[in-house]
Amino acid sequence: MNKADFIDRVIIYVKGGKGGDGSASFRHEKYVPKGGPDGGDGGDGGFIFLRANPELSTLLTVSEKKKYIAQNGENGKGAKKHGKNGEDIVIDVPVGTVVKDLETGEIIADLDKPGMIVCVARGGRGGRGNVHFKSPTMRAPKIAERGSEGEERKLILELKLLADVALVGYPNVGKSSFISKVSNAKPKIASYPFTTLIPNLGVVEVENTQFVIADVPGLIKGAHEGAGLGNIFLRHVERCSVIAHVIDISGMEGRDPVKDYYDIRKELEFFSEDLAKKEEIIIANKIDLLNEEEVAKRVEKLRKTTGKEVFPTSTLTGQGLKEVIYKLYEIVKKSKKLVETSEIINERIKRPKPVWKKLPERFMIEIVRDEDGDYVVSGTYVEEWAKRLNLNQKDGFRKFMELLNKNGLEEKLRKAGVKDGDTVWVAGRAFEYKE
Repeated sequence: MNKADFIDRVIIYVKGGKGGDGSASFRHEKYVPKGGPDGGDGGDGGFIFLRANPELSTLLTVSEKKKYIAQNGENGKGAKKHGKNGEDIVIDVPVGTVVKDLETGEIIADLDKPGMIVCVARGGRGGRGNVHFKSPTMRAPKIAERGSEGEERKLILELKLLADVALVGYPNVGKSSFISKVSNAKPKIASYPFTTLIPNLGVVEVENTQFVIADVPGLIKGAHEGAGLGNIFLRHVERCSVIAHVIDISGMEGRDPVKDYYDIRKELEFFSEDLAKKEEIIIANKIDLLNEEEVAKRVEKLRKTTGKEVFPTSTLTGQGLKEVIYKLYEIVKKSKKLVETSEIINERIKRPKPVWKKLPERFMIEIVRDEDGDYVVSGTYVEEWAKRLNLNQKDGFRKFMELLNKNGLEEKLRKAGVKDGDTVWVAGRAFEYKE
């Protein structure tokens, strides 16, 4: 996997399928001269779900397709046949993906366990067929409902790695070597900056308990402003229980270990105050390049200056690594955030109720005059009822006009000043007003 392959933030568009329209059909059977209504309901539109897949480590596959639109439900048919529901879409994302609504910023879900599933767009409910509209006053209703539209929204998907311990520090201080020595991770290691282009995860086992360490790459001074690579990866530190700050205590490359520590520390504070408040230890690496007296002197200076617990180590010789691991284990255990890597939820996909808004039969009607002097009938539920009822059907249009008249259409038109012969627009249709 190279740098381009690691995608940890994407914006996608999701839309549930439209519900199928109800059918306005009638029985046509031999020897049944007056067959009644038998129009079936439309099927519900497909839903869209996100599922946490432990086999994924990047949002790359999601980023390759930015629009996800579920299948529409089928229209109802005669003989009371229900239309088929639209097929659902299940989008697999890595464990640790946070799902946000782009418009509101609301966190919809935090998929932090393998197998977790969340519905992010419901399909629309299918419209009812004419069998539902039969009544003593309407024995042969030529009316059926249209299916409702599915939900649509833009989502931000952000991957935040599920690590208990975050290794931070300048490039080439030994983070990759450290994680390779203490865990099952096999990172690429070399002595030049930005060797690590993706966060490396390693599982450490202590006393039959596992916890996860993440090597956060490319963090340097100015990272929060885009310097280096650290601003890309800082969000991955947010979930951790403890920050392990790795520094090169030897200073062999001409760097000041104390200054390096404070430079990176400020980047964490700039990125998030909460992040900066997390418990922290310092791993003073590369002690094999100094004599014991110099190591003791520099470690003591670091302790006094920072006020942090300092652990001298050498990833080359393995010196001090056991002490660091047990200290990290104690902190993680205390925070109660040990990761059970084998736990998989395997949730079943459960469809919630489809989108269906109950429309009141009593509502406000507004009359305005447009620039041509025509009268335009509007109002929230005027438009909603026009979508719900098929106005191309005679009985559907009749039902629609009955609703408008029940809510005072005639009176409001007169108050607005309508006269015989004026044009009145209702639901995109023009009518000549007759007194």
